[in-house]
Amino acid sequence: MSGPLAGIRVIDVTIAVLGPVATQILGDMGAEVIKVETPDGDPMRQIGPERHPGMAAYFLNLNRNKKSLVLDLKRPAAQAAMLRLAATSDVFVHNMRPGAATRLGIDYKAIAAANPRIVYAWASGYRPDTPYRDRAAFDDVIQGESGLAALNGGVPNGPNGGEPRYVPMVVCDKLSGHVLAGAVGMALYARERTGRGQEVHVPMMETMAAFNLVDHLWHGVLAEPEKGLGYPRMLTPYRRPYATKDGHVCLLATTDRQWRNLFAAIDCSEMADDPRFSTIAGRTANIDALYTLLAERMRERATAEWRGRLDAFDVPNGVVNDLPGLLADPYLRDTGFFQRVEHPTEGPTMTTAIPVSFSDSPGSLRLPPPRLGEHSEALLAELGYSAAEIAEIAGGIVPRR
Repeated sequence: MSGPLAGIRVIDVTIAVLGPVATQILGDMGAEVIKVETPDGDPMRQIGPERHPGMAAYFLNLNRNKKSLVLDLKRPAAQAAMLRLAATSDVFVHNMRPGAATRLGIDYKAIAAANPRIVYAWASGYRPDTPYRDRAAFDDVIQGESGLAALNGGVPNGPNGGEPRYVPMVVCDKLSGHVLAGAVGMALYARERTGRGQEVHVPMMETMAAFNLVDHLWHGVLAEPEKGLGYPRMLTPYRRPYATKDGHVCLLATTDRQWRNLFAAIDCSEMADDPRFSTIAGRTANIDALYTLLAERMRERATAEWRGRLDAFDVPNGVVNDLPGLLADPYLRDTGFFQRVEHPTEGPTMTTAIPVSFSDSPGSLRLPPPRLGEHSEALLAELGYSAAEIAEIAGGIVPRR
């Protein structure tokens, strides 16, 4: 087994997207991830196209490098099994509200009593020391509350008429999942130095608010929010892919040198000396006029011609891929990003490669997404349970090959 987390055992009591994103990252990095499911399974098993019930596309895309263990945690015997498993593990992850974890007997106090060295990591909508601690929070809710929906659609005179609009993906879940995975790695590093485990919590609301305000706190950074919030270049309705004669092209210059090169590429070298556009401050103050000029010039040539000229002047640029175009993208094809994997029960499947590389301990794709309870028998037997006890603990969900 390879990966920077090889030898780490993770108990994954997560469903939906946020938690499974985090634990799949840990699994990709070499950890043994034990996905603990109810007898009904993760609801994501039912979402998307499928060849067999319970193995739908959304689940397959979130749960590679994991083993499935069914525990009906409403049963005392299953709760006892969970504590026995926790004693053998390094990390415990869930994304339920704190009240639910307490009712199931798997809150931090209970798990840490079984294993004081464990890293207990969880995510929910809001901080647990606030009145919002047990409020339900899904991606759409956090997109709205964190300001993202307004930023995405509420630009004055923008394409959506000033109406807030959700980003067309579960961006809050996915980003919070990445933050949660990173926090687990940091807590494991701290344990290496101190020998102590700890509780780690990621609130979706604060995570997304901090993420969104990197650009947009603006005068608020200087404690003068009344002077205006929001980065003008990000908020102008003219910031969009540029239409060409036959398609669209994306481009961006940031430094003075890049802007001089861009002006030369579009045959407007004189603009580099225009006081409106010769400095960062000037370009920021006149961003609408600048982007309008670019849009007018981009319409004059075809996409391939523009990309050739922009490359020649070392101006960052790219194509506009739709989803099928992404699958056919020559760069991703050359890097082997999309990988075909033969699943033992689902047949040919496609997955994405691990984006992060390590020169000495690379991650790997080792296990296909599991069937519900596929590893229950082996894992519970390893903990010392008999066949009869296993059937009781797993609620009868113990599939065999």
